[in-house]
Amino acid sequence: MNVIQRMVQETQDSLSDDALLPLKSYKYSAVDKSPISNYILRHYWTAFVELLPMWIAPNMVTLLGFMWIVANVFLIVLFVPDLTGPAPGWLYFSFALGMWMYSTLDNVDGKQARRTGTSSGLGELFDHGIDSLNCTMASLLETAAMGWGSSTLGAWTAIVPCLAMYFSTWETFHTHTLYLGYINGPTEGLLIAIGFMIASGIWGPGIWSQPIVNLINIPQIFGENSVKDLWVPFLLAGFFLGHLPGCVLNVAAARKRQGLPFTPLLKEWMPMIVFTVSNIAWLFSSYSSILKDNHLVLYCWVISFVFGRMTTMIILAHLLRQPFPFWTVLQVPLVGGAILVNLPRIGIPVSAGFELWYLRLFFLFALVVYMHWAVLVINRITTFLGINCLTIRKDRSAARDRVYETLAR
Repeated sequence: MNVIQRMVQETQDSLSDDALLPLKSYKYSAVDKSPISNYILRHYWTAFVELLPMWIAPNMVTLLGFMWIVANVFLIVLFVPDLTGPAPGWLYFSFALGMWMYSTLDNVDGKQARRTGTSSGLGELFDHGIDSLNCTMASLLETAAMGWGSSTLGAWTAIVPCLAMYFSTWETFHTHTLYLGYINGPTEGLLIAIGFMIASGIWGPGIWSQPIVNLINIPQIFGENSVKDLWVPFLLAGFFLGHLPGCVLNVAAARKRQGLPFTPLLKEWMPMIVFTVSNIAWLFSSYSSILKDNHLVLYCWVISFVFGRMTTMIILAHLLRQPFPFWTVLQVPLVGGAILVNLPRIGIPVSAGFELWYLRLFFLFALVVYMHWAVLVINRITTFLGINCLTIRKDRSAARDRVYETLAR
């Protein structure tokens, strides 16, 4: 309780009226170079947003998109709890639909904000905060769809998207612009994932364990390897070769324009390094029972809140022009768990039952701390800006209508 009370006091101190003033001049900035987004999906998103009623708040649109993912995670628990399958074909199509609706609503929430005249810094915080939570939740859909099970493949599928999201958030903090490249995760990455899910619905997840030459006859490239054999190299190459260099170059260019050095910023990578190393040390330890006993879903819920808190703090600091935040209280039990499961290496036994109870308590702690902090921040911002989070205030709706009437005349 003292930890939570101290956290509340620190949060309140960092959210004074003076600290929140930058929100008054907030302006969202993003660059999306994806041809698929610009020439195909943009027209779909523009048409789709017109289907939304004017009374639905942008943040509610974002939340509804996330609920499509959460609902499918519950379907995993009900129909394919081992994350292996095979499951009923309709379930994989449900995963694909859920991912598509999440992507759609995630891309139209900003349009809905401009359409209803309710754009604010809270929208960016809420949107990207949900994206952070979704990194591990959506990975569960992919893991179940491809039949990876509670395995190291499933663990990598959860960890790598967090790496990409963290460095995009770090990039935005320093450049004040969200950059999406010609091929990026939120567009092409999700479309590839949806394609895999649809394929699993048609042919079953077993196809991903077959030699690729059975599907595409190019033995010179793939040899006898299956998608399963190449999955982790594919994920890591996508991050280290396709994502991270762009983030680093954009931040380096921004620092050069400001006449500031780049290398001091490398210490801001430490929270993510600790997060990643802790996850690897915990999940991949030969003494851990998380993967062996099929607890990957629970573990992903836990690190979803841990990672969500890490990135959301960076987003908030970016909006308020505050110093880069390094650590959160939720990282402590994550490091503790990594140490705990490896104690047998020095002769201290730790049972699988004890590890599971530690994970369960960690989940409750992470849920309470994350939600308490999120509600506190949201309430403070909405009070300062005179807005609601999940609804549109009547006075703002009336003001918007008066503007429309004036323009019509």
